[in-house]
Amino acid sequence: MYDTMFTVLNISVVPAWLLLILAPGWTWTQRLVHTALIPLALSAIYLSFLTLGIGFGQSDPEAGMSSLAAVQALFSHPVGLMTGWVHFLAFDLFVGAWIARDARRIGLSRWIVTPALILTFLFGPVGLLIHLLARKVSGKAGWSLDEPES
Repeated sequence: MYDTMFTVLNISVVPAWLLLILAPGWTWTQRLVHTALIPLALSAIYLSFLTLGIGFGQSDPEAGMSSLAAVQALFSHPVGLMTGWVHFLAFDLFVGAWIARDARRIGLSRWIVTPALILTFLFGPVGLLIHLLARKVSGKAGWSLDEPES
């Protein structure tokens, strides 16, 4: 059951990532990805798994966030693992959508943005790092995430 959910959840975010990469300015990309509908849906699924784990005892009794051992116990149960995975899917997509919007706003080349988006999809913070470095090195924006460089 959890294997199927894992597969369905992974597949469910692929169209959003493809839209960000292949059609960042398209109306449907704006409507589906930049309105945060998908991260909102994933957040509801996250809350469901979290409720199962915390409210209904579907987790390791030692699970928690207070120590490395407690976090390891959290991820040792399928519900805890799915909770963490959905967390990654939601936040990575949210960050990817921000990267795409930011890149369009400052005029960063799609040739630079595409690898950053792919790396965000696969390795989260690595893609964000690439984007933040690219925006600074390109001279199109600084370290402030609010305004382009003057």
